[in-house]
Amino acid sequence: MKFRMKNKSQNKTGIVILAAGNSSRLGRPKQLLRYKDSTLLKNTISEALKVSNSFIIVVSGANHEIIEKEINSTAINICKNPDWESGMSSSIAKGLSELLKLNEDCEQCIFAVCDQPFVSALVFENLIGKSYKTSKGIIASAYSETLGTPVLFDKKYFGELLELKGQGGAKKIIKKYLDDTVPVLFEKGNIDIDTEEDYEKLIS
Repeated sequence: MKFRMKNKSQNKTGIVILAAGNSSRLGRPKQLLRYKDSTLLKNTISEALKVSNSFIIVVSGANHEIIEKEINSTAINICKNPDWESGMSSSIAKGLSELLKLNEDCEQCIFAVCDQPFVSALVFENLIGKSYKTSKGIIASAYSETLGTPVLFDKKYFGELLELKGQGGAKKIIKKYLDDTVPVLFEKGNIDIDTEEDYEKLIS
């Protein structure tokens, strides 16, 4: 487990990248699929690193050792979720817990996944910008008639996020507080990599 912080007093936005799954439908770690002369995971990290006044935690689980070796960066924090098999909720809670240990002054947190190849710094910045403009507590990416990742939560929801259980992730909190949720369009946000066919379409 590695923890590294950069000037934490200025970093009010945490970005937690969820990369703990075992890619069962793909048959190999999707985090390490080659993309843009890099990998899907490194692409997400590199875009997150462009966001000012933020810091990054990657939550690994299955394939922790090779993912940790692949990242090998002093600019981010890596933690392992030993309960990754219980579902995404456990990785959300683990990532947020470690984030608050490192920076208890964090004001908001963005949760992202590593298999949305078209995620960008602008996507993250649009979420942050909308949160300031609207003062709403949840800013969610909108695509394919749904709300999903990346999604920003104000610190007032941290308690409920830490208590999440099961496979559903944070969507149950979004649904519970729709009156406090604002959508932000994420073009191509519906494209993610779950199967070999998905990957072939991406690189073809």
